Amino acid sequence: MYTLVYSITKDPEPETVYINLTNSCTNSCIFCLRSQKDDVCGSQMWHDDDYTLEDILKQFESYKPTPKQVVFCGYGEPFLRKSMMKEFAEYLRQNYPEVKIRVNTNGHANAIYKTNVIDEFKGLLDEVSVSLNSDDSDEYDEICNPKIKNAYEEVKNFIFACSKAGIKTVASVVTGFDKEHNINVSACEKIAHELGAEFRNREYIENGY
Repeated sequence: MYTLVYSITKDPEPETVYINLTNSCTNSCIFCLRSQKDDVCGSQMWHDDDYTLEDILKQFESYKPTPKQVVFCGYGEPFLRKSMMKEFAEYLRQNYPEVKIRVNTNGHANAIYKTNVIDEFKGLLDEVSVSLNSDDSDEYDEICNPKIKNAYEEVKNFIFACSKAGIKTVASVVTGFDKEHNINVSACEKIAHELGAEFRNREYIENGY
């Protein structure tokens, strides 16, 4: 069975586990770990999305004690499996209400589904981390190679929608991944705050963790 639930620590009892819902993505970011290797901490990440909620539950329940946090983050965009993500989040809320739930996303969901999908996740998500990655749309396109139109504005709109919904929202950038792109971190932080979000600068790590 391929990896649906994994950790990024050697601790046999990790406090955080990650959910690898899909390998599909509407971005092809030049710094993305998936373009460099097939695994995360030994867990093979590639799969064909041919799984059920029961498959996720089986892998999640194998972690004892129950992790304190679940993060939807893998080798693809979690919102592309929106229904599955919602089902599992509902399961966690019903059975493990103390577990914190976060999703790491490229912020394209509303553009993909042509609706404000975050409304479906009120009360389910504790935090949304959105990849802003630039203060400029042209640079964003160079870095992220998006498959949707007007992607940068869509990302900013999604950040605002998440913060407006009352969900803790963090806009992030990745810096230091090459010498050609000198991300304007202060400008990105200003944009994040204007959209009602917190800000995080994630310095590039070659192995991704």
